[in-house]
Amino acid sequence: MLTLNEIKPGKVINVNGEPYTIIRADHHKMGRGGAVLKTKLRNLITGAVLEKTWQGNDRAEEADVEKRKATFMYLDSQFANFMDSETYEQFAVNLEDLGGKEKFLKDGLEVDVLYFQGRPVTVELPIKVEYKVTQAPPGVRGNTAGNVMKQIELETGAKINAPLFINEGDIVRVNTDTEEYVERINESK
Repeated sequence: MLTLNEIKPGKVINVNGEPYTIIRADHHKMGRGGAVLKTKLRNLITGAVLEKTWQGNDRAEEADVEKRKATFMYLDSQFANFMDSETYEQFAVNLEDLGGKEKFLKDGLEVDVLYFQGRPVTVELPIKVEYKVTQAPPGVRGNTAGNVMKQIELETGAKINAPLFINEGDIVRVNTDTEEYVERINESK
């Protein structure tokens, strides 16, 4: 059982028999009263968001989840297909459960899969991944006094904003959480 001090973002707890990940946890100290913890939780199965307040000596049950490595194989119309890196078993995750992150999946990408009661519930992509730029309009010289960006397309079909100097064929590193350009890895060939 987790105490108030142990309930932190990233932890997975059991609420009414379902796994919830803690998105936000704010401690509030009342004048003469005890501490209160206000949390925002996301259901790992349905994606529903719940706000819950914890008082003084309330406790949370840690969910029985297991994290394992898997390799992305391919997308079809409804599912993203993966292979467990240890058992080599193939499984599919509904695209709706990926929350839009499917646009950053590329062949052979190793991801972390969270299992609850033996079934995959969420897929966590690496935070920074390298992609080849397949389309990049030419950078136009002119008003470049600020941080000027252009939209580029990655090998997976994802479109992100990147600086003007990025060209087709470049390899760029992308933050998959924020969906933002991080850096260029090499010059175009």
